[in-house]
Formats: sequence, C-alpha cells, structure tokens
Amino acid sequence: MVRTPSTMAPLGTLAPPFSLTDVRTGRTVSRDDLRGGDGLLVAFICNHCPYVKHIRFALAEFGRDYGPRGLGIAAISSNDPVAYPDDAPERMKEEAETAGYTFPYCFDETQEVAKVYRAACTPDLFLYDRDLRLAYRGQFDETRPNSGHTPTGKDLRAAADAVLAGHAPPADQIPSIGCNIKWKPGNEPDWFGAGERLA
Repeated sequence: MVRTPSTMAPLGTLAPPFSLTDVRTGRTVSRDDLRGGDGLLVAFICNHCPYVKHIRFALAEFGRDYGPRGLGIAAISSNDPVAYPDDAPERMKEEAETAGYTFPYCFDETQEVAKVYRAACTPDLFLYDRDLRLAYRGQFDETRPNSGHTPTGKDLRAAADAVLAGHAPPADQIPSIGCNIKWKPGNEPDWFGAGERLA
C-alpha cells in the first residue's frame, strides 16, 4: 500500500463531464444529471482501501445531510477489478448497501474519468460550486485509520457549507491521503507517481 496524496488540481477548474453506470441501480448517470442546484461533490473511493473504510459511514452520513440541501454527490471507483476483485461492480453494490450510500456509486471501467479528474488516491474528493468550478480538493478530516479518532468529515463539511452559502472555501487546503488508485497495467496516466511522496 502506497500512501498517496491528492494531486491538488487547480481551484477554479471546470468539472469534466462523465457518463458512468451507477452500480446501485444499473442506470447510466452523468455529471449534469447529478449536479445539484448549489454544487457537486465527486468522490473517488473504492471498497478495499483502509482509508475509505475508515470514513465510509461518515461519508454516507455526509450524503444524507448534504444531498437534501442542494449538493449533488457522486462516488466513483476506478480501481482495476481484475487485480482487486473486492472492487468489482457487484461488490461495489454490496458495499453501497452496507455503508448506507444514498448517492450513486459509479464504476469507471476505462479509468478515463479518474484520469481527467487527476484523481490519485482513495478517497480523493472534488467539491465544485454551482458553476461546476473546483472549490475544494482536500481531506475529509484530519483522522486516519487506526488513529483512535472517529471521522466526522469536518473539513469537507466546512467546505460544503461555504459552497452552499455561495462562498469560496479557504484556498489553503490539506490534501487528502489514501491508497493510490489501482491502474490497469499499462494504463497509468503520465502524471501518476508525481504525488507519491509519502512512505
């Protein structure tokens, strides 16, 4: 396991379009289907990563709290399910039910969505404002697996509160840390590895 930080894409970047299958329903959903009236969260997660397991129930609670407030939410798994069968679509559907995700959990089979978003780790969180401009790409909160602390999503919640109020979150943001996305052999983006600086 490589502890990998977010690439910290430039604030103000427009959310790239995507069209993926939501494993919960079997329906195809797009960025524009999922955007809320006041913003959109795109969260790159997976099933097996201990960093995601650590926040899974708190992330589900975040969805229940902020979805009704006008924030669109999409979770995406881009991991190679051949090398990591726990991240296969059928297991993703089981995980969505177990964790209590009320938002779409989408499978990025080609890994192209992760590439255009410059997603590097799980979890990697991209919060966009009502104009689909990147407002936050930082950590869920300061807790980590085996830290003895329960995740609350404090950092993401503060950023979402600002976006929903029509304000920009502070630009000084702490990168998310997690497992690197499991790219298919030969499919790694040319920038992959640039952010893997943590032992």
